[in-house]
Amino acid sequence: MTQHDNLVELSRVRFLRGDRPIFDGIDLNVAAGSVTAFLGPSGTGKTTLLRLISGQLRPASGSVRVDGQEVPQLRRKALYALRRQMGMLFQSGALLTDYNVFENIAFPLREHTDLPESLIRHLVLMKLELVGLRGARALMPDELSGGMARRVALARALALDPAMIMYDEPFVGLDPISKGMIVRLVRLVNDALGLTSIVVTHDLEDVLQVADYCYLISQGKVMAHGTPEALRADDSPWVRQFMRGEPDGPVQFHYPASTYAEDLLGERR
Repeated sequence: MTQHDNLVELSRVRFLRGDRPIFDGIDLNVAAGSVTAFLGPSGTGKTTLLRLISGQLRPASGSVRVDGQEVPQLRRKALYALRRQMGMLFQSGALLTDYNVFENIAFPLREHTDLPESLIRHLVLMKLELVGLRGARALMPDELSGGMARRVALARALALDPAMIMYDEPFVGLDPISKGMIVRLVRLVNDALGLTSIVVTHDLEDVLQVADYCYLISQGKVMAHGTPEALRADDSPWVRQFMRGEPDGPVQFHYPASTYAEDLLGERR
């Protein structure tokens, strides 16, 4: 990828599921070399943003640009070439269950390159050393802890030396030690390899340790954005509710309904 100030740019993006708008004119940028977090309550479309950026989904309108290329307009060959510059760490890890750790990481190298096996071996061991699991290369996925599986998935995401890596809820379901390792690796890998990283999460405190910039997303819009320090200091009602984990506020505890008395006295349904 060539280096632009912003590696990813979304402008006035609208996206619908059927007739229901998920995004209604959303704007955001991901600076090259940064760790950028997409935050917000569950169900707000954070993972959908990753699918729009990678070209798995197309917006109803607006612009999605990656490395200066308009992603929805790319033909299949050009889109696949762009995707090879994107690593992806899925929430589940998505390891191939019939392959051991070594073979999982070797798979994209064998699939997308003509490298000799001797060089593939060196590359696999290099990626495993980076995530601290070179000694686990013969283990099968069902022999790994949740944290180890997430680290193997990260090594596989890095196999093709991408320019950008996207993390979909990387901290979910991990014990505090494993979570701390993944948090540390997000920052370490980004800086050591000169990557651009996007982290989708609602795990607030962990991502704020490593993010350079954050977007808070809800109701199809960017509700706030800025550095972690700026968001912590933001006193607007929505940001305050999210940052403090308050159960009621602009995002209400009760789903919209008629009054309780009207329901009790009205026709039963």
